[in-house]
Amino acid sequence: MVTYFWKRCTKEFLQKKVAESRLAKFVEDIIVPPRMIDIIVDGEVNDEFMRTLEIMSKKLKFVEVDPMVKTSVALKDVLPELERLRQKAVSKVFEFIVQKLYALRKPKTNIQILQQSVLLKYRYIISFLKEHGKEVYTEVHAAYVDTMNKVLSAHFRAYIQALEKLQLDIATSSDLLGVDTRSSGLFSRGREPLKNRSAVFALGERTNILKEIDEPALIPHIAEASSRKYPYELLFRSLHKLLMDTASSEYLFCDDFFGEESIFYEIFAGPFAVIDEHFNTILPNCFDAIGLMLMIRIIHLHQLIMSRRRIPCLDSYLDKVNISLWPRFKMVFDMHLSSLRNANVKALWEDDVHPHYVMRRYAEFTASLIHLNVEFGHGQIELNLERLRMAANDLLVKLAQMFPKPKLQTVFLINNYDMTIAVLKEAGPEGGKIQLHFEELLKNYTAIFVEELLLEHFSDLIKFVKTRASEDTTSSSERAITVSEVEPLVKDFGSRWKAAIELMHNDVITSFSNFLCGMDILRAALTQLLLYYTRLSDCIKRIVGGSSLNKDLVSISSIMYEIRKYSRTF
Repeated sequence: MVTYFWKRCTKEFLQKKVAESRLAKFVEDIIVPPRMIDIIVDGEVNDEFMRTLEIMSKKLKFVEVDPMVKTSVALKDVLPELERLRQKAVSKVFEFIVQKLYALRKPKTNIQILQQSVLLKYRYIISFLKEHGKEVYTEVHAAYVDTMNKVLSAHFRAYIQALEKLQLDIATSSDLLGVDTRSSGLFSRGREPLKNRSAVFALGERTNILKEIDEPALIPHIAEASSRKYPYELLFRSLHKLLMDTASSEYLFCDDFFGEESIFYEIFAGPFAVIDEHFNTILPNCFDAIGLMLMIRIIHLHQLIMSRRRIPCLDSYLDKVNISLWPRFKMVFDMHLSSLRNANVKALWEDDVHPHYVMRRYAEFTASLIHLNVEFGHGQIELNLERLRMAANDLLVKLAQMFPKPKLQTVFLINNYDMTIAVLKEAGPEGGKIQLHFEELLKNYTAIFVEELLLEHFSDLIKFVKTRASEDTTSSSERAITVSEVEPLVKDFGSRWKAAIELMHNDVITSFSNFLCGMDILRAALTQLLLYYTRLSDCIKRIVGGSSLNKDLVSISSIMYEIRKYSRTF
């Protein structure tokens, strides 16, 4: 009996203790301490204020969620006070945030520093408004979007205007591969430095921009002070570098401060529109194919940078820019292609066997695009370059046909093919099929020239070797080769072969622009001459009584010595 009584007392005691504990917790959760009221009503918005907001937020959630609280008599006394305090807190933080937003609008304000060092400290305020002041949060959201949209739009507009003053125009619609520029544009572009004109077709140092892709954006007033002008792709990179850095910072801030990535796109609708307006003005007037390809490469590299940052906010924008660049590049490229196909051969022709300026332009232009496509590997560029090669070669053959003599035609083609190969090699080892094609043409026309050169000096010897040297010399027929038939050839060769080689040497020196190419051709000619003379010598050995000519034959070793002598001169 005593044990039962004791257990019952203990149980009642514990139940009483639990009830007291719950009651104490209930009172603590709904009561509004005077200190909380003081901080919310009269205190500054600081760390203590935000800690107090967190406590008040818990009380507000408690009275909203707990069903026991809603039926509590005590709530009727506390709830009005708590609601007034909520309204005061919401009003106070709204004024505070709006004041901070006004600071963003001040000229020369470093927005990122203000965001990172000031606004992010108060990110809980935004969470509080989302939960307990949705109407006011909507206003804060709209105010921030409006502020940043206007501030960043003005910032990009001013930057673009400053960049436009630094632009160097590289090409116009008349700067095409197959256009005769010796007279056209003389007055309109006479003041422009020649080095700028060469950039229309040659990549040169412009490729350095791809190595400096993540360098800081250009600072316009510093650049303007130095009176420098820049190709548009450099301004394009700077603008998009600024866009990437600004967008990355804003995207991360919106995510941290508001917890909503979508706010970024509302803010950047303005800056995107400003940049689009600028680009839509620039692009239709851009006739610089190399610059356009550089911009395509820049966008590709910027996409990789944003991917490494793991920030997707510019994906759609960069895709859109890329999509707009390709058709423009194709259009300008096709203008170059048409200029070759429709070129005025008579206007372009010059009575000069040295490399033609149109072919040099073609070689530099092709080398530039090949170089830019190495890491890119775009198949469409390769197809377009093949079309361009065919058009350039067709024009070159037409120009060659303007020369009255076949030999001059051949020299002209060799000089142009050799120059083209040299330019392609300078661009790197990536010449590919195009370079191989020109090397094959060079080889073929070199063989033609060698024959033409030898025929000038040893036509009788060559004719004999090609038609009679392989015949059976022991035949008793009337066509059998006799000593009297070959003796004039032997004596003629012996009397003037050295002089003829010297003439050939001088001919080659004056005909070919590239000294090394000329010497290769001379070596090939002398080697072929040696082969012809060797066949003649072998034929004489088989002729009845041929030994009588041995005293007049030039030894093979003497000819080889002469060939080596010319080899030592270069």
